[in-house]
Amino acid sequence: MIVDSKIEEQARQTALQIEQNQEFNWRECWYPVCFVQDLPKNRSYSFSLYDEPFVLFRDLDGKLVCLVDRCPHRAAKLSDGQITDGKIECLYHGWQFGSDGQCLHIPQLATDAKIPANACVQSFKIVERQGMVWMWAGVGEAAADDDIPTIEELDKPEFVTTDVMRDLPYDQFYFIENIMDPAHVHISHDGTLGQRENAKPSEMEVLENSSRGIRGRLRGMSKPNLPWSQLDFIAPNFVIYKFSVPQRGVAGGVAFYSIPLGKGRCRILVRNYNNFKTWKFKLTPRWLDHMLRNRVLEEDLPLIIGQKTQIERLGQSLKQVFLPLKTCDTFVVEYYKWLDKFGSSLPYYQGYSTSKNIDNEGNCLNPPSLDRFSQHTQLCSSCSGAYQVTNRVKQISVGVAIALAALAISANGWMQILAVSASLGAVGIAVAAQKLKTHFERPYTRH
Repeated sequence: MIVDSKIEEQARQTALQIEQNQEFNWRECWYPVCFVQDLPKNRSYSFSLYDEPFVLFRDLDGKLVCLVDRCPHRAAKLSDGQITDGKIECLYHGWQFGSDGQCLHIPQLATDAKIPANACVQSFKIVERQGMVWMWAGVGEAAADDDIPTIEELDKPEFVTTDVMRDLPYDQFYFIENIMDPAHVHISHDGTLGQRENAKPSEMEVLENSSRGIRGRLRGMSKPNLPWSQLDFIAPNFVIYKFSVPQRGVAGGVAFYSIPLGKGRCRILVRNYNNFKTWKFKLTPRWLDHMLRNRVLEEDLPLIIGQKTQIERLGQSLKQVFLPLKTCDTFVVEYYKWLDKFGSSLPYYQGYSTSKNIDNEGNCLNPPSLDRFSQHTQLCSSCSGAYQVTNRVKQISVGVAIALAALAISANGWMQILAVSASLGAVGIAVAAQKLKTHFERPYTRH
């Protein structure tokens, strides 16, 4: 048995070494685009991957299509056009393209003329899975649906989830660093996710670091009898925390998906899920839940932007800048070392001791803006709908208040008192609507 164990361990180490020597190809990956429920109805949806523009639309069968967002005629954006009979039509000259990117109609050609063979747009494979839209960035034939980093528990009816999507004004690696740093929660999110008095050293273990990603586990050192929490980073864009209490049948987690939209920009898709207190998840309106989620994100935003500014100003490697602790920074350092080891194919990255195409002169004197409206509300079907209703309620309430005030001037007795009271009530509703409206527009700021 001892010999067998040694052989098994040697085989495992050999397999791990082979895996570590394999290259990571960023194109042969699935990238999350958005939640299905946030896709607009009857119009196209644009996004980017490493600054390359893409457009989504549904064909006549309702299947999602993904094309490069650039007309081959004169380079206009296809996403500015309209969907006609399951085809996307360029707004500039009316060229129409089908699900495989083939040009199907050119108004300026005679009916019997042949459409040029190169009048086509590159298409990419798209899959809808667990309520999310996924894009394969490489050759479609190489795409394997089983490689999409889904969450097994979400296929079970007893689990519920809340989802939020947000664009962030910094690179994906800064976001992944932030979420692989559980130590900051009790300080940065004191009063929302954590409590300052609970900021204590943690026991962190890296179980695997390969081209596929990182597996680890953690628990508080002050309570070593508590079960381990699991942390997985699945390259290049998925981080998940899992927890469970088997004796109570309780389980859940939080999953962080991200896509690098371009240099200095990324989109995140966050899923919280569990199988307890599901009534709270089901009864809370999505837009109301997003107010808390956005506040949590915005508690970190200025800190990460400030960190980014300092790193760009110094122009040094993170190994020279950081002073890491084993009791809180293990996963952060491991992630940046993963970029050192496997990130060379990425268009740009910042590793622990290496980097690629990072402009350290950057825009450190012009920090990016924090704008909840454009970075979330306009992207979210629930919040944009609630915002429109709130704005309409405000406008109607102001109009009613003015009309009632005018009525009060010409009325007498109890009618005048009633009109004044109703006018004041309408003003109160307008004020409340305006206050709610600002939550969809402005970010949270610390006082």
